[in-house]
Amino acid sequence: MIAVKYIVRHGSMRFIGQYDGVEETVYRHSNLVVVRSERGLEIGEVLCEANPRAVEMLNEPTHGQIVRFVTPDDRQQMQRLQEKESVEYDTCARFISERKLQMELVDVEHLFGGERIVFYFLAEKRVDFRELVKDLAREYQTRIELRQIGVRDEAKLLADYGDCGKPVCCNTHMIFMPPVSMRMAKLQKSTLDPSKISGRCGRLKCCLRFEQDVYEEFHRELPSPGTRIVTSKGQGKVLAQEILARKVLVEFEDGRRIVVAADEILTRL
Repeated sequence: MIAVKYIVRHGSMRFIGQYDGVEETVYRHSNLVVVRSERGLEIGEVLCEANPRAVEMLNEPTHGQIVRFVTPDDRQQMQRLQEKESVEYDTCARFISERKLQMELVDVEHLFGGERIVFYFLAEKRVDFRELVKDLAREYQTRIELRQIGVRDEAKLLADYGDCGKPVCCNTHMIFMPPVSMRMAKLQKSTLDPSKISGRCGRLKCCLRFEQDVYEEFHRELPSPGTRIVTSKGQGKVLAQEILARKVLVEFEDGRRIVVAADEILTRL
């Protein structure tokens, strides 16, 4: 039996990559596995087989080998590492304070195999953290990586649930962070109150981007406000669009205002 390749999600930043399976072993969706990535030994979650369609959707995938299913001993080790990460966070925060560095520690990731410890931080400017790395390397005697992130990455690491009541998208299925603009909110006729269209990161919600393509497609199909059209009910002028419903509000020559479906429009004048 030839080893099958699988798509696996791993790491605190939810990296997704293509991993070689173990011969004669079948992995299912949501199986927890130990993988050997470019970073070292990590815990990963199997998403699916690496079929051409799935591979095509990956953006800068990681690569490696599935080592084994997660065992009870591995789960105990994961628990011990979580406890270590709490101590490592406090230690790093103390070093940052002692050196008066302008940076905010966000999270710590201790790789399952112990090959490195990654410290994620926020900072408004570039920070010279070389001495901090030396402090941490002396303290833990392993490879230290400090990684500066943005506020959206912070949400990816720490956020739990969004306003919709579901786990935040950046912490579940999202591979990369798409750009989101106020123009999208305006087209979708969302409230422009920043407090209501901002996610846990304080930036515009990613769901605005997810729905944008559909809005743009439907928007192109509908006549713009001000356009004169002919329908079975007569001639009139478009006053507004109801994009998702694929309808327009029309004011007819006799003063009537009626909502008309796109497929009821005979022609545009």
